[in-house]
Amino acid sequence: MFRQGYHGAGVRDVVAEAGVAQGSFTNHFRSKEDFAAEVLNLYFASIQERISQSLLDAGLAPRERLLRYLDIISDRLAADGYVRGCLIGDFSLEVVQESEPLRQHLITIYREWLRPFSECIAEAQAAGEIDSTFTPGDLAEFLLASWEGAILRMKVERSDEPLRRFKDIASATVFGPQRRNLPI
Repeated sequence: MFRQGYHGAGVRDVVAEAGVAQGSFTNHFRSKEDFAAEVLNLYFASIQERISQSLLDAGLAPRERLLRYLDIISDRLAADGYVRGCLIGDFSLEVVQESEPLRQHLITIYREWLRPFSECIAEAQAAGEIDSTFTPGDLAEFLLASWEGAILRMKVERSDEPLRRFKDIASATVFGPQRRNLPI
């Protein structure tokens, strides 16, 4: 599913890749949607591991934890030659129009994904490391959506340029220190 997408990978492809009989698939999963939800869960577990290595690392300042997360993901994307992006983002583009259960599952994943970002941003704002103009939740939503967009562009361009641009701009603006509201 990562290589071919949800629609490109049929049940026959999945069982052939796994080296099991098709009956084994139907014994474990009621549908391709159920299987896809489990694939998303496993993928998100790997994201949560990266969150633990960065956003939850109390040994780093909050702003540094946010930047560390982006670096960890950037390194993984580089290792894949900038051709594979984020499975959660890919599924968000591919299946939400046709599958309400998967759309709801993706909503749940995004909410869970945003929580550590919001908490880290709140800590950074309290420490004066990040501007407090926007709520931690709004900034988390903005950052994750923008980062996913940069990953999408990275796949198109097969280059780290969109990721680098995102990190440079986010570092100078969103991750910048508190700013006074000055009259224009």
